[in-house]
Amino acid sequence: MDAKLNEIEMPPMNMKRFFKLLNFGKLNKTIFLIAFVFGFIETLAGLIIPLFTRNLIDFLSSGGIDWSYILFLAGAFIVQGVAGGISFYLMTYNGESVVSFLRNRLWSHVLEIPVSYFDQHESGETMSRITQDTTIIKTLVSNHLVTFISGIITIVGSIVMLTIIDWKFTLFILLSIPIAILIIFPLGKIMYKISKRTQDELAAFTSHLGRVLNEIRLVKSHNAQKYEKEVGKEEIKRLMNYGLKEAKVNAVISPIMTAIIMAIVVAIIGYGGARVASGALSPGSLVAIIIYIFNIVLPFSHMAAFFTTFQIALGATERIFHILEREKEQSGHVTEIDLINPLSFQHVSFSYDGREKILNDVSFTIEQGKTYALVGPSGGGKTTIFSLIERFYIPQQGEITLGVRNIQDFHLASWRAQIGYVSQEISLLSGTVKENICYGMEGPVDDERIKEAARLANAFEFIEKLPDGFETNVGERGIKLSGGQRQRLAIARAILRNQKILLLDEATSNLDSESEQYVQQAIKNVMKGRTTIIIAHRLSTVVDADEILVVEKGRITGRGTHDQLLTTHPLYQKLVKHQFHFQKTNLC
Repeated sequence: MDAKLNEIEMPPMNMKRFFKLLNFGKLNKTIFLIAFVFGFIETLAGLIIPLFTRNLIDFLSSGGIDWSYILFLAGAFIVQGVAGGISFYLMTYNGESVVSFLRNRLWSHVLEIPVSYFDQHESGETMSRITQDTTIIKTLVSNHLVTFISGIITIVGSIVMLTIIDWKFTLFILLSIPIAILIIFPLGKIMYKISKRTQDELAAFTSHLGRVLNEIRLVKSHNAQKYEKEVGKEEIKRLMNYGLKEAKVNAVISPIMTAIIMAIVVAIIGYGGARVASGALSPGSLVAIIIYIFNIVLPFSHMAAFFTTFQIALGATERIFHILEREKEQSGHVTEIDLINPLSFQHVSFSYDGREKILNDVSFTIEQGKTYALVGPSGGGKTTIFSLIERFYIPQQGEITLGVRNIQDFHLASWRAQIGYVSQEISLLSGTVKENICYGMEGPVDDERIKEAARLANAFEFIEKLPDGFETNVGERGIKLSGGQRQRLAIARAILRNQKILLLDEATSNLDSESEQYVQQAIKNVMKGRTTIIIAHRLSTVVDADEILVVEKGRITGRGTHDQLLTTHPLYQKLVKHQFHFQKTNLC
């Protein structure tokens, strides 16, 4: 076998956390108990069937027939089938309930954990936790839990019945089965390791597929199909190799298991036949013994499946708790937000990784109702300032206040309800124009309000020309709309929500001249009566701002009006000259 198999770690055997997860998932103990009772009835019926079969065969072998045994046998089969069906349904119901509750809790928790978590974990990984890992828990609860318990009862009951029928035969069987298990178990352990590595490789391949398909336009525009084909080819080859390793192990295990089972059956039939011939055992008893042997062997195979699934479920439990134990975003309790007060950064420092500071001792004040602009080189920290205002992150040093209160004191939903964020990369959901404009609104919104917001955003005219107007589907991430149209829908969304603080992050940087004019007019409409902070590389869009802040290498190196900075700040002068030269070159 591959030497790498030795490097694979078994999932941590923390059964306490697994049962804690079941309790957390609201496993219905009453339903579980009822399912167990019916499972127990199914097991008892299964233990009685061989006895009726023995008596029936002994009667037939002596030339007689007793219809009562046939009726009892038929009744036992019916009871076994009905009880088994009810037990299976109840456990499936319990499993579905647990996984539904866990998925709800996971989904709710994922939506409330900090943005920093998503900086470190791919979306495909998180999706796998919510879907695949919870499915493993469901499989264990629905298909294996009661089967495992009833299997133990079946094995114990069968051994007792075998002892009653013929204790010597029972001793012979009990000596042969453990030998078979000792031979098969190591092979099963190797098989588990290979299966786990295959699952990991499959998860990595799925995650890669998601990344590529989400950015398929990037792939095509950069002619990266060949590269992605080669990467995918290597990952598919690794999957195939692990599949072949599974096949090799199965090729060894299956014949060995078949040979062992056949050897046991031959030995039992031979030994049993000899005892029947000697008169020590009746033909019916031999048949009953063989049935009881199958009653022992089958539960062992189910128990092996249970332990394999249980080990996988323990690993899934750890991954689920990895999300559930993440702290949620900090939310204060103050819901009354007085936006008359100024918004202030007071000696704020921030780092994404705890090492390199993106912002370093930043202080400035935003007066309500005014327009501010953040300018400076890329990577200086402008967008990070927006993220801190949105409370996507918490500064490591200093504080951000509204009046005398730290903004962390405000209820998070109430705070974000005051902020409209329009960026150059507009996020639209697959859905209708109307659904995207109304996104995040509580309750139904009057159509006239939606149309008025669209008019103020300079979007009404192009929306009316769409095939289905406001009911037109915009496609995944709004791909059916142009950049300018997506921008105007985002602005309409901000107008509809009537947010008092407006953050505009390069809102017109990627637009053509005509689209920029529409968006600029929409921005002017939405800025009325609102506090506005603009990030812009096109300085022509911010020359009328009440104050411009120059952000350079994580610091505020200058502030003032356009005219003031033009005469006092070297970097701002350089930016203006560079842009003037760029515009002049384009005109030529």
